[in-house]
Amino acid sequence: MAEAITPRSTDYSQWYLDVIKSAKLADYSPVRGCMIIRPNGYALWENMKEALDVMFKETGHENAYFPIFIPQSFLAREADHVEGFAKECAVVTHSRLKLDDEKGLIADPDSKLEENLVVRPTSETIIWDTYSRWIQSWRDLPILINQWANVVRWEMRTRLFLRTMEFLWQEGHTAHATEQEAIDETLTILDVYTKFAEEYMAVPVLKGVKTASERFAGAVETYCIEALMQDGKALQAGTSHFLGQNFAKAFNCQFQNANNELEYVWATSWGVSTRLIGALIMVHSDDAGLILPPRLAPTQVGLVPIYRTDEEKETVLSAAKEIQQELRAAGIRIHIDARDGFRPGWKFAEYEVQGVPVRLALGPRDVQNGTVEIARRDSGEKSSAPREGLAARMTDILEQVQQGLFDKALAHREANTTSVDTYDDFKAVLDDKGGFVLMHWDGTTETEAKIKEETKATIRCIPLEGYGDETGTDPVSGEPSKGRVVFARAY
Repeated sequence: MAEAITPRSTDYSQWYLDVIKSAKLADYSPVRGCMIIRPNGYALWENMKEALDVMFKETGHENAYFPIFIPQSFLAREADHVEGFAKECAVVTHSRLKLDDEKGLIADPDSKLEENLVVRPTSETIIWDTYSRWIQSWRDLPILINQWANVVRWEMRTRLFLRTMEFLWQEGHTAHATEQEAIDETLTILDVYTKFAEEYMAVPVLKGVKTASERFAGAVETYCIEALMQDGKALQAGTSHFLGQNFAKAFNCQFQNANNELEYVWATSWGVSTRLIGALIMVHSDDAGLILPPRLAPTQVGLVPIYRTDEEKETVLSAAKEIQQELRAAGIRIHIDARDGFRPGWKFAEYEVQGVPVRLALGPRDVQNGTVEIARRDSGEKSSAPREGLAARMTDILEQVQQGLFDKALAHREANTTSVDTYDDFKAVLDDKGGFVLMHWDGTTETEAKIKEETKATIRCIPLEGYGDETGTDPVSGEPSKGRVVFARAY
C-alpha cells in the first residue's frame, strides 16, 4: 500500500493524490471534475459535520434546507453576485428527454422551461427571496439558519477535495435588525471555524479579512481563516461574510422596527466544505499515508488480533472484545479487525496508510501476560502496556497525538512565516522557502494585482491581530502602508 505513494519531496501534488487513493478516501467520477467520496472519506466528513453542527446549535442556529434549483432571474438581482458566479453556473433548460429517430436521446424541445434554473452554486438569492416573505417585523429577527447541502460550481481545473465541480458543505444565512448584530454574527462564526480548525482538525489558522478583490461576490466584508500546508502553500479553510443590506435590497426584504419605521435587513453568510479533508491530508500526512487527528478519525483505535489455531483465536477474540467494550465505554471509537484471509502485517500496513491514530496488537502471549502492544501512527512509537487501566491510557495517548499534531503544524507555520522589507526579498522567499510572507501593502488594488501577476502570490488576509501596529512603506509602490499583510501562493 504505502509503496504506491509518491514521496512528498519527489512530487507533492502526486503524493496528495496517492494518499487519497491509498487511504480509500475518494475516487474519480465518470463526470469530469466530480468525485466519489468513499466510505472512509465520508465517515471523516460525517465527524466534521457532527462537531460543527453541535457548535452551530450552541450558538443559536437551526438547520433547514432550501432547493437545489434557483430561478436564473434571482442571480441577476445582485450585480456583484451574478458577476462573481456567472461563469461557474450549471443551467437547467429542459425538464425531460426524448428518443429521436436520428439523434438518439435528446432534450425534448417541447419541455423547454419558461425560465432557466441554475443548479445551486450558493444559496443567498433563493434564501433572501424566502426571507423577504418571512420577515415583516423586528420581532421576526434574528433568523439564524444553516443548511448542509451540495453545490455545483463549473470549475475548469479540479483536484480531489480541494476544488471539484460538486462538493459538500454547510452554508449559514442569517438576518438581523442592526448592522452591529450582523457584524457580531460574522465574527462569532469566524471564531467557531477557528476553534474547529485548531481543536478538532489540529490545524493552526490565521484569522483575517479579505481584500476587496478577494472578497465574496456581493459581500461588504469577507473574513477568513487561512492555513499553511506542508509544501508552503496556503489554503483558505473557511469564510464568513458580512453582506450588509445588499441582498435585502435586491430582494426587497424590509422590516418594521420598534419605532414603526421600515428598514432593510442586515445579512451574513458563511461556509466550510469538504476541502477541509484536503487540508487535513496536506497538513498532517506523511510518505506512509494518511495521518488523522483523533477527534475526527472515524476509527481512533484499531485492534488486530493475532492467532494461529482455533483455540488461540477463541481466546484472543474474547480478550479483544473485552478491550473493545472497555474502550467504547470510555467514548473511544475502536474497531476489531477480525477479518480472515489477511495477515496481521497487511492489516498493520492498512491502518498505517489510512491514518488510524493508534493500533493495538493482541496475541496469545499478550492475553496470558495481561498486556497489549501499542503503536502510534504519528510517531511510529511502539510499546507494551498492561491491560489494566488501558482505557485511561488510550485516552491520554489520543490527547497526546491530537496536541502533538497541532504543535507540529504550528511549529511548521512559525518556521515558514517570514517578514520582508524589500520586493526582492519577497520574491526570493516565495521561490526558495514559500510559506506566509508578511510585507507592507499600500492598500491599493493596483499594487495587489501587480504582485499577483508577477509572483502568483495573493494577499491571503489582512490580519485581525496586529495589523496597524507597525506602519511603514509598501516596497512595491513606495507609498505609505498601514501595516503588514499576509501573502502566499495558494491552492
